[in-house]
Amino acid sequence: MAADRDLVLDLTGVADKDAFMDRCVAVLALPSWFGRNWDALAESLGDLPKPVLLIVTGWHAYARSRPGEWETAQEVFATAVDENPTRLAVLLSLGESSEDPLKRLS
Repeated sequence: MAADRDLVLDLTGVADKDAFMDRCVAVLALPSWFGRNWDALAESLGDLPKPVLLIVTGWHAYARSRPGEWETAQEVFATAVDENPTRLAVLLSLGESSEDPLKRLS
């Protein structure tokens, strides 16, 4: 998949689902009607207008503090990628650095 947009979803400081959804809204430029729930996120990921490479960083603390929510988030991402492999790719940054991975690659 050749992505038209590379986006970084930095979850540093995210402590709960509300904050996670707020970050998704900001990074993915989701519409004002976005419901801020898992089903709405899944639907929005399936409706992306252009191919997107989403790089998720800073997720470790959120995963440790809210493992159930993090598992659900991963399932939503995985399902969206499976259903739209030409529109979405999601990469998890394994390092815990908050530095923008796109800047490091350039």
